[in-house]
Amino acid sequence: MNLLTSILVGALAGWLADKVFSRFSFSIWMQIVLGIIGGLVGGWVLGDDLEVVLGLPSLISRILTSFVGALIILGIAALIKGKKA
Repeated sequence: MNLLTSILVGALAGWLADKVFSRFSFSIWMQIVLGIIGGLVGGWVLGDDLEVVLGLPSLISRILTSFVGALIILGIAALIKGKKA
């Protein structure tokens, strides 16, 4: 069940990040991968105690962490490609 939750959270976070960086428009599979990797990056940047600091439920903090990580990855990709976000 944890893997399924990670995939669903990753899909949602990747989709949200893709909407913020509208110039990229990835496929749904790339959005899922982006969100899952974003969860790892966001967990590394923000730490695991985001839900304690902000007082958010676990699922909401996981989505927020994955979203921030996906934004970081898309920002780096935009810098590499030379596109403005």
